[in-house]
Amino acid sequence: MMKPQRIEPKPGQESVWDYPRPPRLEDSKKHIQVIFNCETIVDTRNAKRILETSHPPVYYIPPGDIKMEYLMTQTSQSSFCEWKGNAKYYNLYVGDREIENAAWFYPEPTPRFTSIKNYVAFYAHKMDACYVDREKVTPQPGNFYGGWVTSDIIGPFKGVPGSWGW
Repeated sequence: MMKPQRIEPKPGQESVWDYPRPPRLEDSKKHIQVIFNCETIVDTRNAKRILETSHPPVYYIPPGDIKMEYLMTQTSQSSFCEWKGNAKYYNLYVGDREIENAAWFYPEPTPRFTSIKNYVAFYAHKMDACYVDREKVTPQPGNFYGGWVTSDIIGPFKGVPGSWGW
């Protein structure tokens, strides 16, 4: 397995290789939007983001800033994060379209991450579009992780082929 080579960030950029492990949780005042089936599901400046080595940021949205009527069905899918705890998933229903396991949340996060309790993160690759400050997001490679890549975030990113052991 080849060790990834950090890309040097330019002014105004962040390298995911400068993010900590364990991850850091911080407030974000960036304008976050999520669109699915021509409906704006999220439009907020109240997100939190989690920064973890080798991963683009994951944005967690407070339920009050989400059109939760589209996330009515909680799936049986679950996963475990060594830092945040057990995650549950939502299916997304808008009009005639539905996406299974489109978003996830932590109903009982670990003490360090209690401020994201019930906040929802969306998989960018399953949405029609996600935006950070009006820039369309590129989903983190691999579709397993939920990071959002923008022009101010530099990799290489976990999720590309051969990165499982990073």
